[in-house]
Amino acid sequence: MRLINNYLLLFCCGMLCSLQMAVAQNKPISGTVQDEKGSPVAGASVSAASLSTATDKAGQFTFSVPAATKVIQVSSVGYASREVNIENTSNVTITLQAGSQTLTDVVVIGYGTVRKKELTGSVATVGSKDFQKGTISTPEQLIAGKVAGVSVVSNSGSPGAGSTIRIRGGASLNASNDPLIVIDGVPINSTNIYGASNPLSMVNPNDIETFTVLKDAASAAIYGSRASNGVILITTKKGRSGKPIINFSTLASVSSIARRAEVMTADQFRQYVDSLGTPAFKALLGDASTDWQKEIYQSAFTTDNNVSVSGALNNLPYRVSLGYLNQDGILKTDNLQRFSGGITLSPTLLNKSLKVDINIKGAMNKSRFANGAAISSSIYFDPTQPVHDTNPFGNYWEWYTTDPVTGITLNKLAPKNPVALLELFRNQSEVYRSYGNIQLDYSFPFLPQLHANLNLGYDVAKGEGTIDVPAYAAQNYLDSGQKNTYSNSVSNKVGEFYLNYNKDLAKLRSNLNITGGYGYYNNVATNNNVASYRANGNLIPGTEPKFAMDKPRNVLISYYGRLIYTYNSKYILSASARSDGSSRFSPDTRWATFYSGAFTWRINQEKFLAQSRILSDLKLRVSYGVTGNQDGIYNYPYQSVYSLSDNSSTV
Repeated sequence: MRLINNYLLLFCCGMLCSLQMAVAQNKPISGTVQDEKGSPVAGASVSAASLSTATDKAGQFTFSVPAATKVIQVSSVGYASREVNIENTSNVTITLQAGSQTLTDVVVIGYGTVRKKELTGSVATVGSKDFQKGTISTPEQLIAGKVAGVSVVSNSGSPGAGSTIRIRGGASLNASNDPLIVIDGVPINSTNIYGASNPLSMVNPNDIETFTVLKDAASAAIYGSRASNGVILITTKKGRSGKPIINFSTLASVSSIARRAEVMTADQFRQYVDSLGTPAFKALLGDASTDWQKEIYQSAFTTDNNVSVSGALNNLPYRVSLGYLNQDGILKTDNLQRFSGGITLSPTLLNKSLKVDINIKGAMNKSRFANGAAISSSIYFDPTQPVHDTNPFGNYWEWYTTDPVTGITLNKLAPKNPVALLELFRNQSEVYRSYGNIQLDYSFPFLPQLHANLNLGYDVAKGEGTIDVPAYAAQNYLDSGQKNTYSNSVSNKVGEFYLNYNKDLAKLRSNLNITGGYGYYNNVATNNNVASYRANGNLIPGTEPKFAMDKPRNVLISYYGRLIYTYNSKYILSASARSDGSSRFSPDTRWATFYSGAFTWRINQEKFLAQSRILSDLKLRVSYGVTGNQDGIYNYPYQSVYSLSDNSSTV
């Protein structure tokens, strides 16, 4: 019995020692997580090894970690992650930097991100701090002159006219040379929206955080048959953890024409006609002195107002924005009004395993388009004639003759009064557009390095407008004016799913990043065909459409994959492949595969340059890729087309 008691005493002592050792092996850690302004960051993730916790509303946290732990990791949506040393302390204050400041570290590429120093393709990123300043009405103007090899040239001075974008020049003589633009994972279709001077005019530049330009074939090949002209990835602003932040900006500007065409003044024109003209020509001269270019151009006023609220509500990061743009054109009667709004939600669920991004953007444009014919007419219209005169053409001076028998005869070959071309032409439109997506990124608990990503997006638009010219206007006098309408709608849907496996192989000093996925893209437009009408509403014979509408549609199905292998942070090998099937092509030639391969050697990481203070970075990069250009081809060109002939072919 005494022997049993001794054993029990020995067992209890052992258990007590084990408990004391277990307690001694853990240590409590507490602290505060704040942003650069000292405001607490709620919902930030604090972890060490397999243990983790989250900060409360005051940005504070407390948890126990193994005694041997030297570093804890801190991360939060919208901020750069940090590693903090806790060897000699049990209480820490951690400051997180805003995510926009980490652009130099992480670069968005097709279907994922990589560290900039480990890029294998030609990729350029421009953040909001480097955007162009001033009057910006369309997004591409933000990066004009900011990226080597990217040309952004304004289409015209009209409000919202946008720009022509070329990445490393054009790639085709007949097809489109426009790059593929992807906003938050949603490819923006280049389908013409009736009443919108430029599809990108419906996107508020103030909502944009970054531009990433994939310039070479190796980086763009992951987008396959749409990537031959390069790819522009646009990331919009997201919400951040912490107190609500309200941003308001207003901009007012005045624009004027930089240079006018050099033409004769009225006195110079009279002198020229008097010296060389016949008496009949001299009799046509007027007594006025009119500067026609001055009559059609104006100092254009623009106001751009934006307000946004961002923060977190019960650990739900959000951002809500509203914008209003009112821009006059330097050509009189030109005007664009844009009302825009957006909402972004970025919750994390299932113990931080599921990240959700919800993006919804919308805009309404109200435009009045000036008659561009007034520009050329102002250059060669007679400067000795007045703007107004008593006549049947709305009292605007025009070239016509009066005969007692035939009455008034308008000179069809003579230029028309530039001011009348503007003031008697009313082309007005209203365009509505919305685009957005929901993106789910799930990290498997049993294999955290494996992520499943689902992206469901849409891009819909509706445009409609009217063109009114009175019957007495010289520009449509022979047709008795016009009263016409136009309208169409666009509906594009996107569905993408991919798996990504990113694993550090510490023993092999390597990193393996593998991506494989599927994409479905359905693009439909409905173009309404309408007849032409005179100003009084009467139908113009022969203009009736054979069909009430046209409904072009194309579908693209894709399978893609990419492998990035990094050894010792010095040697990076990447390869990608994408197989696209497009309904624009014959079933026999519908599928094509686009691939790329690239290798990067970070020379500055070698021992002979590791201590160099002269070189911050030095790479040797070799790449090869194949891309396509299906966007420059109309729908179903392989099929025969039969059309009805007009009256001139009637026997």
